[in-house]
Amino acid sequence: MNPSRSPVRPLPITAAVAAVSLGLLVVAAREQWLGPADGSGAEFCEAARDAVIRQPANTASNLGFVVAGLLIAYDVGRRARSLSRPALLAGYGCLVVLLGPGSMAMHATESATGGLLDLTSMYLVAGYAAAYALTRLVGLGTAGFSVAFVASVTLAEVFGGLEVHVPVVGHPGNLAFAVLLVAAVVMELVLRRRSARPAGARHAVAAVASMLVAFGIWNISRSDGPWCSPQSWLQGHAVWHLLGAVAAYELYRYYASERPQLRSPARLGTSDPT
Repeated sequence: MNPSRSPVRPLPITAAVAAVSLGLLVVAAREQWLGPADGSGAEFCEAARDAVIRQPANTASNLGFVVAGLLIAYDVGRRARSLSRPALLAGYGCLVVLLGPGSMAMHATESATGGLLDLTSMYLVAGYAAAYALTRLVGLGTAGFSVAFVASVTLAEVFGGLEVHVPVVGHPGNLAFAVLLVAAVVMELVLRRRSARPAGARHAVAAVASMLVAFGIWNISRSDGPWCSPQSWLQGHAVWHLLGAVAAYELYRYYASERPQLRSPARLGTSDPT
């Protein structure tokens, strides 16, 4: 292998994930593979159209996640040799892409299955953030990350399946998503305090600030909120999606600003498993 070339080429894979998932979403909405509309997502203000795409603004805004995931994949491929864990970061790009069609599934169809896909896509990204922080905090390898990631998503799925109402966020799945993100933030703060060479804070601040602003807009633009205008093409929930995409990208930039740990001379001849 040419040593000047990076072994990580995530952009073609991520672009394929984007194309296939979006294509399947379009066909699923047209053919009603996800089942009949039952009002899932109706609480996010936008009036349902009598069309294949029932909530066009809330649906189209999810393309922001696809764009963010592709930008992440491009940057990982470009900078792979300077990143701490390029393979894991490439996987993050794919998960961010999947947030797009996952959320589209609910807003396009207003079906129960679409709602489940929306929540699962959220769990995947929040579970990644928690597992990636834990991996660096306690020194796990790729296998340890995988276990932590699967455990995080599984626990979120179980909690999200409870039939209870949660104050402020409504659905228990939203609370599971929030808990995973808060856990990730707490672990990242511990990592910064421990590190002699902490990653750049500005991207972390941008990610958290974007999510906080997005959450505020998410609340006041729900169907019973002051910013709700059901017939408008400018939907607050669509802004939540776009700011979420910004936060996901800024989180990657924070990860990418982390300097790789230097390997000891005895391990210079070994390959990095991640």
